[in-house]
Amino acid sequence: MEEEINAGESVKDNSKPNIDAKPQVYILRNWKEYAGESLLIIFSVLLALILTEFINNLHEKKETKDLLNNIRNELTINKQYEEEQYAYHQQVLITIDSAIKDPGFQKKIVSDDEFHLKLITPHGVLYRYLDDVAWDVAKNHNISSKISFKTIALLTHIYGDQARIMKVEDEIAKVILSREARKVENAHATLILIRDNYLGWAVDRAPGLLIQYNEAIKLLGEE
Repeated sequence: MEEEINAGESVKDNSKPNIDAKPQVYILRNWKEYAGESLLIIFSVLLALILTEFINNLHEKKETKDLLNNIRNELTINKQYEEEQYAYHQQVLITIDSAIKDPGFQKKIVSDDEFHLKLITPHGVLYRYLDDVAWDVAKNHNISSKISFKTIALLTHIYGDQARIMKVEDEIAKVILSREARKVENAHATLILIRDNYLGWAVDRAPGLLIQYNEAIKLLGEE
């Protein structure tokens, strides 16, 4: 009797469902779904690249515009300074020519073993300094690849002439700081050397430079 009861319980236990077993679900996806996801990823990457390039181009255009505006402003100021300097240098040349013809004036210029430059250049050898900061900054930002060859050639020539005009100060210093310039008997020759340096480095160069300033300022306004 006891065996029958145990057997019945055994049969009853075997009939219980297995609640620990979990069904496995497989999702089948076709090639269209994979292709769609791939295209979406590719599109997102391309869109990001296009937006980045667009933003970079805007930034580069703004930077170029700022660089050109700075150069234009610099040239506008330099043009005004060179006009004033050209007039001053012409007056200096008149004074030098007077001194060349006047031995008495020469003795005042060279006296006590000194060359009194102030008597012929009351405001210094250079009346104004011509800046090139904006030009140097633009060159460091590869401005030559962003504007026309004509504009680059013109600007290069302008700033080259500016540098030569500025060099007159060094060249005249070489003349008057020599021992020979401290002798009264050499005053005539020294004055001629000073005059020739003014003409060669600054005065003869100024008219052409002023014309180029106008042309460059106009071109930069159109760039």
